[in-house]
Amino acid sequence: MLSLGLLIIRLVIGVLFIGHGAQKLFGWFGGHGLKGTGGWFESIGMKPGVTLALLAGLSELFGGLLFALGLLTPLAGILIAATMLMAIIKVHWQNGVWVTSNGYEYNLTLIAVAIGVALIGPGQYALDAILF
Repeated sequence: MLSLGLLIIRLVIGVLFIGHGAQKLFGWFGGHGLKGTGGWFESIGMKPGVTLALLAGLSELFGGLLFALGLLTPLAGILIAATMLMAIIKVHWQNGVWVTSNGYEYNLTLIAVAIGVALIGPGQYALDAILF
């Protein structure tokens, strides 16, 4: 049952991060693409915006893909956690913890899930378990 629970967590979080990466990189799912995301990054002081949007999008897309597949799970957890840590620092910290005030509650939850799974492993229904 543990491995099934980990699979559910990995699939939900991983697929959602793939979607977030696709929003930033390609403008899919209502996203703004590299140019739009890069412009917003610059508006909050992150320069060069398009380059940082590319890095964030790639981290989310590939971190999510690896996490969902249970492949290189520690790396996947780091990619997801690092992206969320930057979101906390640059966007949410000054608003406090609660998401109702645009705080960092949700991002911190995602960090806990990503790092927790990375530390305990992805379970038996994962490419890491098959390959390594």
